[in-house]
Amino acid sequence: MGKIVVTEFVSLDGVMEDPGGAEDYRHGGWTFEFDRGEEGNKFKLDELFEAEAQLLGRVTYEGFAAAWPEREDPGGFAERMNSMPKYVVSSTLREASWNNTTILSGELPDEIARLHREVDGTILVAGSAQLVQGLLEHDLIDELRLMVFPVVLGDGKRLFGDVSAKKPLRLTDSKVVGDGVTILTFEPGGTP
Repeated sequence: MGKIVVTEFVSLDGVMEDPGGAEDYRHGGWTFEFDRGEEGNKFKLDELFEAEAQLLGRVTYEGFAAAWPEREDPGGFAERMNSMPKYVVSSTLREASWNNTTILSGELPDEIARLHREVDGTILVAGSAQLVQGLLEHDLIDELRLMVFPVVLGDGKRLFGDVSAKKPLRLTDSKVVGDGVTILTFEPGGTP
């Protein structure tokens, strides 16, 4: 049975936009201003290698598909990104050029239920703000991992949008790495 794990870089004020600097956001690349340290880098590498598949929204998929296939590092992060199965949620994408990609164009709850049945293990979701907000709204997230950077950006795309009801979460792990970067792990539930 699959497990939907959302992993995100966020600022203290919840901004997730352009952490790597590949977009046209005025604070683009803001995560590179902080050292995650060996422990933070290992966390990101371990979560990718523990995953069986990736689930992405169209915008994030297109950004990843433009960047990762050209990178090479035998046995490393890029090789894993390129070789693992990828599922992209989109109502407009008709063709996927990045290898091992399946387009999901049905209703989100139905597509996620199918992935839960078909993928045995972690299905990792990175970036993909609109997708993550939809997963949260429909209570489809099994685990939420936030790498919170000690900066307030003031504006930009936020991780959390409006929800129709409270979404209580339970903190299951926390640690500080590098230059004060906090890794917080949540599961659904807890006391509202």
